[in-house]
Amino acid sequence: MIRSMTGFGRGEAVNNNRTITIEMKSVNHRYCDINIRMPKVLFHIENKLKNIIKEEIHRGKIDVFINYDDRSDKANSIRYNKNLAEQYMDQFKQISQEFHIENDIKVSHLSRYPEVLVLEEQDQCEEEVIENLAFESLRVALSNIKETRSKEGQMLKTDLKLKLNDMLEYVEQLKSITPKVIEDYRIKLTERISELTDQALIDPERIAMEVAIYADKSCIDEEIVRLESHIKHMRDTLDADEAIGRKLDFISQEMNREANTVLSKANNIEVSNHGIELKTLIEKVREQIQNIE
Repeated sequence: MIRSMTGFGRGEAVNNNRTITIEMKSVNHRYCDINIRMPKVLFHIENKLKNIIKEEIHRGKIDVFINYDDRSDKANSIRYNKNLAEQYMDQFKQISQEFHIENDIKVSHLSRYPEVLVLEEQDQCEEEVIENLAFESLRVALSNIKETRSKEGQMLKTDLKLKLNDMLEYVEQLKSITPKVIEDYRIKLTERISELTDQALIDPERIAMEVAIYADKSCIDEEIVRLESHIKHMRDTLDADEAIGRKLDFISQEMNREANTVLSKANNIEVSNHGIELKTLIEKVREQIQNIE
């Protein structure tokens, strides 16, 4: 299914008093560029999260914002290291006695010494709970962002197919004009020579040779065939169930090359006008394709 590279998704997972919320937004990018902002408690699974995202999203600049809310009893719990505090107090008492100075240590002073008060480390079970919450929330966010990208992708697909139909009409018009352009050149050439010379001196074979040279230089049959092929190829690619952005970009470049060749060979105002309209449509298609994954 065709997808746009622009989208937004949100996911939330709750376990007791723990909540992880993930918001994702994506915009156009040549490759898959993932940037995650998360709390420290999830740093160790950053690569896992990125790998999960890459499995589902192939192109785009993706910003991921993760919020962790822990209101459980053990959230940010502080542990008092009684043994270490007693050792500090024994040393302070000894210093006071030896130097005959007042032992003025207060609780607020003691609590500042290293390791007297420490944050309670999470056990392995708690880490697994938090990881599972993150993965669950990410799956929901991914599902939502893929849905928004798919909806916009379908709109892009509809618009591109309409533009391809218009392009095919211009190609058909170019195809019908080509024989008339050659005949018009033969008539104008004959008239011009008649104006400059005696009618009896006109050599039909020389006229035919000049017309043949002109026809060869201005012939766009090959370009028309290739344009028709590229239009069909792009139409088929739009129905493919895969990431097609890069492929469509390549096809549009080939279309643009053929349109430029048509314009370079144009010796007729109608051919030039149709060629310009065709090239304008191709540029619009190329702009739209930049939004496709």
